[in-house]
Amino acid sequence: MRVVLMAGGSGTRLRPLTCDLPKPMVPVVNRPIAEHILNLLRRHSLDDVVMTLHYLPDVVRDYFGDGNEFGVHLSYVVEEEQPLGTAGSVKNIANLLTDPFLVVSGDSITDVDLTDALRFHQQHGAPVTLILARVPQPKEFGIVFTDSDGRVRRFLEKPSAGEVFTDTVNTGIYILSPAVMDYLNSGIERDFSRDLFPLLLQADVPMYGYITDAYWCDVGSLQTYQQVQQDALYGRVHLEIQGHEVQPQIWVGHNTTLPQTVQLQAPLVLGNNCRFGAGVTLGAGTILGDNVIVGNGSRLCSVVAWSGCFIGDDSELEHCILARHVHVDRHVTLHEGVIIGSRCVVGEEASLSQGVRLWPGKRIEAGAIVNESLIWGTTGQRYLFGQRGVAGVANVDITPEFAVRLAAAYASTLELGTSVLVSRDQRNVSRMVAHALMSGLMSVGIHVLNLEAIALPIARFAAQTLSVSGGIHVRAHPDRADQLLIEFFDHKGINLSKAKERQIETAYFREDIRRALLTDVGVMTHPNNCVAAYAQGFEKWLNTQLFYGSAAKIVIDYAYAVSGVVLPQLLSKFGCDAVVLNATLHPTLLNILERQRLLRELGQVVTALSASLGVQVSANGERLTLVDNAGQVFSDQELTALMTYLTLLTHPGGSVVVPVTTSSAVEAIARQQGGQIIRSRTNPTDLMEACQHHSGVVLGGSAETGFIFPQLHPGFDAMFTIATLIELLALIGKPLTVMRQELPRVHYYHRPIRCPWIAKGSLMRHLVETHPRNHLSLIDGVKIGEPNTDHWVLILPDASEPLVHLYVNSPDATWSEQMLHRYSRRIEEFARLEPLSDATIKM
Repeated sequence: MRVVLMAGGSGTRLRPLTCDLPKPMVPVVNRPIAEHILNLLRRHSLDDVVMTLHYLPDVVRDYFGDGNEFGVHLSYVVEEEQPLGTAGSVKNIANLLTDPFLVVSGDSITDVDLTDALRFHQQHGAPVTLILARVPQPKEFGIVFTDSDGRVRRFLEKPSAGEVFTDTVNTGIYILSPAVMDYLNSGIERDFSRDLFPLLLQADVPMYGYITDAYWCDVGSLQTYQQVQQDALYGRVHLEIQGHEVQPQIWVGHNTTLPQTVQLQAPLVLGNNCRFGAGVTLGAGTILGDNVIVGNGSRLCSVVAWSGCFIGDDSELEHCILARHVHVDRHVTLHEGVIIGSRCVVGEEASLSQGVRLWPGKRIEAGAIVNESLIWGTTGQRYLFGQRGVAGVANVDITPEFAVRLAAAYASTLELGTSVLVSRDQRNVSRMVAHALMSGLMSVGIHVLNLEAIALPIARFAAQTLSVSGGIHVRAHPDRADQLLIEFFDHKGINLSKAKERQIETAYFREDIRRALLTDVGVMTHPNNCVAAYAQGFEKWLNTQLFYGSAAKIVIDYAYAVSGVVLPQLLSKFGCDAVVLNATLHPTLLNILERQRLLRELGQVVTALSASLGVQVSANGERLTLVDNAGQVFSDQELTALMTYLTLLTHPGGSVVVPVTTSSAVEAIARQQGGQIIRSRTNPTDLMEACQHHSGVVLGGSAETGFIFPQLHPGFDAMFTIATLIELLALIGKPLTVMRQELPRVHYYHRPIRCPWIAKGSLMRHLVETHPRNHLSLIDGVKIGEPNTDHWVLILPDASEPLVHLYVNSPDATWSEQMLHRYSRRIEEFARLEPLSDATIKM
């Protein structure tokens, strides 16, 4: 059988180690990753190998030659112009593949039993067999769900936290029939996971998954690179280690001398021709390549040093990586997590702090104390964007220099000379970060429209009316009082897609930053008609006659937020009798207790004034909390049901988009009013996009996220929600206390449960495998429900915390309480399971 070994990777996330080295050539226990793969193939009598190359192909060809030295026959195909993707590169050599063939990714370490996998493929006789593995954190990979017969039923590449429905992932090893490549066109970039396999599933082409218990690790980051080295040393994966085993788990290469004063702690690997001074200590986990020299008295603990490195006298190195030909002078200290690119020189008595990265060819002066990486994008982060945008602690994670780099990376993905609007809340720290963002944008040749302190809904509305490529908004995080949130949105005001976020991350980490010429530096302007334009849109979509004729009195608590500047003007224009509380700007963020105190005061004012309702605005104008005419607070689920009822009452036959976590009260209302409920993932971006992509949507979101009115703009808008409430209550003529009683009764519970990150994927798979398929919905998390009923349980992994969220919903109180108890206990018991022993952990 012919094997296609895809060895074209550039190893972006392994930089600075792969700036001048293809990822498959990165050494693991002193052999390139690709060599370990060839050894595996040879052990299973697979010796006819075609390598597809793109990045630095000569490095690979010069090392492996025709393959005879490695016991295989090698031929090469180079993608000269541009990478064609995993499937596109195989399609490119389809003429060489006349029989079933094996595809192997060139950037993973495994000892999978390929002979058994081939036997499985032959037994099932399907065109495609995917080799799968179970991992503790499947979010990093393409996840695959198979039925009891092993047939692939669902495939999702790089899922979000809520989309993880199993811990079974794609290893990038496939057995394929040549006929399946006919589904692809030649010369076009295509990926197996994102393109070919979804096509085959859609066409009902049988695909089977062979689930291996063997070791598998995708060497996709510096962290996993360090981990796989340790796994090899401790025997968790079967690899061929060069050298003579002079003591148990101590391998020493040819012509390497060890003075009697050298202290060795197993396990460790020493390459050929290494030299050591007196009193050297080589701690456990150390791997040294060929021709490494270590001076007198130096101490190395869990250090990976590639060939040709020099380490001077009395230096201290701990848990760090040195690429080829790094020169470390005497009395140097390298702390945990330091990564040094090839040909760097670290001067005498220098100290590199934890996590510092040096790009290749850098020189550190003698005595220097280095606390930051020298090149942008080398801080070791794997992702910038979270569930809502880029979040972090102000002046710790979100610093001015970080903001400049982030904005420059974003701007580098846009056309030179286009415009971006920048807005913020009223806090001083937000002003500081916004100014840094604007500097980064202008440095790349992007013009800035500075809206300054303004409510986020107005900024999103402005994106539609101004000629901009997108927008950035800086504010206090609505859910984390200690953090800032930087949100990016497109020219329509919708949060950026995951694909666009990854594009920005790639530019940031790879330092693909465009710099503008002096004449092309961006210009800053201050648009002054954004609030007026928003007011016009506001008025266009409201029945203002209902306002003028309404006897309603409302109390609005702005909680010292920036939205308080705008809404009083709008409501007074429409003749609304509104009492305003706490509308002045306040530079600090209210904590939960202060906001709850203001909410109690709001209820007291409502009852004292006999007002129709009270509202507290939060999240920079996106969310609100509703108080009825008796001063009682509406729960989030009650408010979502109320808005659904009022909207469908005035828009019969319309559609309402809600997150999967919303109670079934909305379905009951839709059945009464003849409307339609569309369930979406909980991510704010997904909610916005769903409101735009489905026809007839009149309302979107929920009380937890805020409500979307697609006719006005695509974002969440508490201000327009308040106006809509006033309008619809005037039309119906009933007090809120009565309307609350008319809402459908649903027994709904939400309980967050601690669950280690390592257990989330396996928990989701366990739930999927132990319930009938027709009882499952996998829109976001795992939703388990009886068909055509409002009885359901939803288990949703948290995107940023070691938690899963349990939601239980039913019109029947007994059923809800039983399910809450049953699934809480089930999840807690699963999360308490003993972790796998070190010897059996699969990466």
